[in-house]
Amino acid sequence: MVDYHAANQSYQYGPSSAGNGAGGGGSMGDYMAQEDDWDRDLLLDPAWEKQQRKTFTAWCNSHLRKAGTQIENIDEDFRDGLKLMLLLEVISGERLPKPERGKMRVHKINNVNKALDFIASKGVKLVSIGAEEIVDGNAKMTLGMIWTIILRFAIQDISVEETSAKEGLLLWCQRKTAPYKNVNVQNFHISWKDGLAFNALIHRHRPELIEYDKLRKDDPVTNLNNAFEVAEKYLDIPKMLDAEDIVGTLRPDEKAIMTYVSCFYHAFSGAQKAETAANRICKVLAVNQENEHLMEDYERLASDLLEWIRRTIPWLEDRVPQKTIQEMQQKLEDFRDYRRVHKPPKVQEKCQLEINFNTLQTKLRLSNRPAFMPSEGRMVSDINNCWQHLEQAEKGYEEWLLNEIRRLERLDHLAEKFRQKASIHEAWTDGKEAMLKHRDYETATLSDIKALIRKHEAFESDLAAHQDRVEQIAAIAQELNELDYYDSHNVNTRCQKICDQWDALGSLTHSRREALEKTEKQLETIDQLHLEYAKRAAPFNNWMESAMEDLQDMFIVHTIEEIEGLISAHDQFKSTLPDADREREAILAIHKEAQRIAESNHIKLSGSNPYTTVTPQIINSKWEKVQQLVPKRDHALLEEQSKQQSNEHLRRQFASQANIVGPWIQTKMEEIGRISIEMNGTLEDQLSHLKQYERSIVDYKPNLDLLEQQHQLIQEALIFDNKHTNYTMEHIRVGWEQLLTTIARTINEVENQILTRDAKGISQEQMQEFRASFNHFDKDHGGALGPEEFKACLISLGYDVENDRQGDAEFNRIMSVVDPNHSGLVTFQAFIDFMSRETTDTDTADQVIASFKVLAGDKNFITAEELRRELPPDQAEYCIARMAPYQGPDAAPGALDYKSFSTALYGESDL
Repeated sequence: MVDYHAANQSYQYGPSSAGNGAGGGGSMGDYMAQEDDWDRDLLLDPAWEKQQRKTFTAWCNSHLRKAGTQIENIDEDFRDGLKLMLLLEVISGERLPKPERGKMRVHKINNVNKALDFIASKGVKLVSIGAEEIVDGNAKMTLGMIWTIILRFAIQDISVEETSAKEGLLLWCQRKTAPYKNVNVQNFHISWKDGLAFNALIHRHRPELIEYDKLRKDDPVTNLNNAFEVAEKYLDIPKMLDAEDIVGTLRPDEKAIMTYVSCFYHAFSGAQKAETAANRICKVLAVNQENEHLMEDYERLASDLLEWIRRTIPWLEDRVPQKTIQEMQQKLEDFRDYRRVHKPPKVQEKCQLEINFNTLQTKLRLSNRPAFMPSEGRMVSDINNCWQHLEQAEKGYEEWLLNEIRRLERLDHLAEKFRQKASIHEAWTDGKEAMLKHRDYETATLSDIKALIRKHEAFESDLAAHQDRVEQIAAIAQELNELDYYDSHNVNTRCQKICDQWDALGSLTHSRREALEKTEKQLETIDQLHLEYAKRAAPFNNWMESAMEDLQDMFIVHTIEEIEGLISAHDQFKSTLPDADREREAILAIHKEAQRIAESNHIKLSGSNPYTTVTPQIINSKWEKVQQLVPKRDHALLEEQSKQQSNEHLRRQFASQANIVGPWIQTKMEEIGRISIEMNGTLEDQLSHLKQYERSIVDYKPNLDLLEQQHQLIQEALIFDNKHTNYTMEHIRVGWEQLLTTIARTINEVENQILTRDAKGISQEQMQEFRASFNHFDKDHGGALGPEEFKACLISLGYDVENDRQGDAEFNRIMSVVDPNHSGLVTFQAFIDFMSRETTDTDTADQVIASFKVLAGDKNFITAEELRRELPPDQAEYCIARMAPYQGPDAAPGALDYKSFSTALYGESDL
């Protein structure tokens, strides 16, 4: 007897792709129990038996040739058990007990029993198959035994989507042939008769071997022979079927078809593994590419926003004042356009940028990628700092504009007042120097000298009365200088001229008085009545001039109280008019008395009072002017009173709306805080509720727009204060922006929870349990847990973090995950991320490395050619551009290091 171990020492036994190990016995037994088409009490169908003989023989030879042998007759060549044991060793990769050398029937039975025992040891239940039947050459039993071996070692381990054996192989065939027309694989008999299914399997994996479009469904023999010949020539799958037998049989043998198809599965299993590995890598790379795109979008949006802020802040910090109110009003209008038109879109961009950043970080956490760290200067905190600087500059710019407008308004008022007083004074001084320099006293008579002295005394009285006006003019000029009036130079020049002239008048007055006094002894009586007239007329005339000046004086007020004060002062002035009229009548009576005495004594008067230029006509004319100015002043004050009443109405109107909008915004902010803590139902319900709530907030915007319109009317009316409300437009704007940002962030938090739940496979019940646990220990409703609160929460969820060495170490580990910045607070999002990592599984760097290794044919490196062959073009180039050259001792030209690339995807150090 030939020892097949000695005869085949050159064969290296090892694991076979057809199956190995001893596992899977239970499912195999179940499958065998379900086989109902192998009736051991009936004879085989002749056509099926023929197909099985050919197929099973070819299948056995495809394995036996590895040991340098083959069989010719399946029911004769296995009778001594030697080739049967050899077949089992080849397909299992294991050693069987040494065969017996004798040629007697008992030796053959023992060898076959050893083979059957080995099959049974793999969990296969052999029903009614005994060694005697095989030794006696029973064809039915021998074919049944070979079919059992095929099932166990070639078909049982096929698994596709949780199915196994026959169902798994059928599902694999359906998947691979689905894209091909005229192919519909539903079984392992009729579905294969036209040969298209065999050709489709080959074309799917090796399209260069089959011209599928040229095949015809009505030519099954050609189709079958084409597939069998290509499989044998290029795929090393021996021809196990005859085309004519398949076409000529009403229902081809299922076992023969399954055996032959299983060879295709194992031939292409390497490609299947490569496809699976490529799919995993594509998925990982797609996640990375999407994240990189989001990072680039963030960097671009952040750069644009920061650039806008950097351009805007210098404009807001420009404090160069303009010379006129009109120019400053234009600046204020430009600032209002900025607040109404330019800034609101940037507020939305800033909010959206924060939401995009949070969403990106959530996606990175969910895909086990390192957190996104924006480039220097583009962090969310950097943008918030720049934004805060912008708002500070904005607030300072608005205050400066309003203060500057007030200053210019005050300056215009003072400048006009200066010009008015200066003009009156200059008109009064006109000719006074010439009069004081006149030497008329040298040729005058004594009475004339007396008159000149009296006239000079009257002038001195008038001069003294004008001293207050000169001081007022100087004081106004000084105030204009202090307020940096743009035309201060001309004001100072004019004021200096008035002061110099005033000093000159004083000096000339003193000199003339000395000259007149030298001749005073020569002067005789002076008309006392004229003198008395002159003395009383001068101050009265000065009073009228002051009254006219006051009645024409410009005024500026900002409150109803101020205008009412001016009206009260004017009413008090009007109450003095009767006394002034009586003084006027008395002065005119003096003049009439002088004329009466002169007429009664036949004195011829020169026609004018020698002591004064203030004639009764001047007094009456000025008195009439005063009478005309009083009602004009009444009208101006009433107009201003009406204006201030209108301003007061605007204040009350704005305050009424602001006192509604302000508390509404505060109430909504508080409601959002409660909603984020007390939300019930599914996350989708919560998200829907929050978006409805957001719409209700947005629908409130017209109330804010109305308030903006009222605020603009107030600014246009130059109203600078409002005692009826504590809310300013700035407070309302900031509160509104915070409200929109808060609801948007709350919605984004729920969206991120949905994203986390869906990506990690967390059920709605788990998410509700996590939320309930978190809220229970969030006693202050602050949205974050302190270390002790978080520890209590973990204990309630079953974590062993009690106060002992092991529990403290575990708690510190968890805290390093949920609070990497050591802030001492754990947010709900960090809590959800931790719980999702604890309860779900995700791709890892090791898994990606294993997938690349499959594509690389088990090498430690991969080539660009292999990447382009196995991956889509864009992802292949993505890997090639980022993979470093492989530096290992087994490196080949163009070798790329896929291990360091894979670990870098997950932010880990190189393995």
